[in-house]
Amino acid sequence: MSGPMALEPGGAEGDMLSLRLAGHRAPASAAPDRRGQADHPERDAVDRLAAELADRIGPAVHPYEVAALLESEGLTAEVIHERYGHPNLFSLASALYERVPRTFPEPAAPPDPWRPDHVRCALRGALFALPGLAYLLTARLWHAARDADVLVVAGLVSWAWGQALGHRAYLRMAAGRREAGLTLRAGAPLGAAVATAVGAPFAGTGTAVAVATAQSVYLAAAGVLLVLGGERLLLAALAPVVAGSVVLPWWEPGTVLRVALPLLSVLGTVGAAGCALRTTLAVAPAPGAVRPPLLPSLPYGLFGLAAGVLVLLEGRQHPYAVIVLTVSMGPAEWLLYRYRGMSVAALRATATPAAFLFRSTGVLALCLCAYLLPLLPAALLTDAEPIPLLLLAATLWTALLLQAFGAAWPPAGVCLAAAAGAAATTLSYLPKGPGPLSLCCGAAALCLTACVLRLLGRPAPHS
Repeated sequence: MSGPMALEPGGAEGDMLSLRLAGHRAPASAAPDRRGQADHPERDAVDRLAAELADRIGPAVHPYEVAALLESEGLTAEVIHERYGHPNLFSLASALYERVPRTFPEPAAPPDPWRPDHVRCALRGALFALPGLAYLLTARLWHAARDADVLVVAGLVSWAWGQALGHRAYLRMAAGRREAGLTLRAGAPLGAAVATAVGAPFAGTGTAVAVATAQSVYLAAAGVLLVLGGERLLLAALAPVVAGSVVLPWWEPGTVLRVALPLLSVLGTVGAAGCALRTTLAVAPAPGAVRPPLLPSLPYGLFGLAAGVLVLLEGRQHPYAVIVLTVSMGPAEWLLYRYRGMSVAALRATATPAAFLFRSTGVLALCLCAYLLPLLPAALLTDAEPIPLLLLAATLWTALLLQAFGAAWPPAGVCLAAAAGAAATTLSYLPKGPGPLSLCCGAAALCLTACVLRLLGRPAPHS
């Protein structure tokens, strides 16, 4: 068995090399008939068999594969000799291999492992913006110019705390849903208390403290629902606020309803979060679950703080631009999934690191354009400066993309530097306007884009 084997008796000269070069030989139909004209029925039978099995013979790279196929079809030596006129299995396999041209079809594309949930992404985008209707309802009950500081400070703390807590909960969810529920049950109330305590010194009245407390409690409970997949429960809890805001142009609800409807939404959100936690904690504990350290969640909290400051600075000049940016977080999340799916497809379609980097750059450019281009008409409709909004959106999306791949410290550091620079310029005596924010966000977007190409332009993170 150490040497090549002839497929046909008496054909010792027909070694393996001649078999591999069979494609260069004349087709069987053109070869002289060695059995005479009486064997035409057998040749026709071989042609019919080749046509029947063409889809499975075409990908074969050697007649031995065809022989194995014929064996699996149950062809016996008698059938091969009597019906097809060949002395043995290997002779028939060689004839079929010569008759059928080589075809190597591409394998079927596997399902996209990162296929996004379109409804969920759209719903999350709406859920990020709908709570702002509560401020519209309660605007007459507190002084915006005097009491805004407490809401801003408490909101920034809640945002940063929620980002860090959400990351820690997802880490714990790798061990089990019950472990994630325990993290949320301990961290959400503490985050609401910390945000209220930090913001309270900036309050001018007790009403402002009460509004900041309700805001902090809502953000904590909503974070629990978003982590546990309770988007529809959260939407139901926001129904009173939405209903009250819709009728405002035609009907004055009065002070009682202006207070009761937002309070009802806050209580509904807390109740829905409690139900979701109760269901999650009813699951059996995961054996051997280990608490992850706190440090890996720190950059997510710092990014939340930096992003909040950047959005706040944009909102000081163009409040409606913040609404546009908030609603766009749903499509932004959808595009994060699409980036990962298209990157996996690019990984399958390329053979060299340079080719993958080229395709990865195209995928990044496509996703960024798909996210930023719809924001341009939205900025013009809201009378906002388009350049600061687009640069801020690019900064946030590239930072979220890096976070999705576990690279948390680069976006946190870059966004903190951008937020510090923009805030220092805004609070100083330098000329105000969109220039400082555009400059800081533009530099941050360039740095983060370079980080994306450097870290995610390699095949390893996608494999």
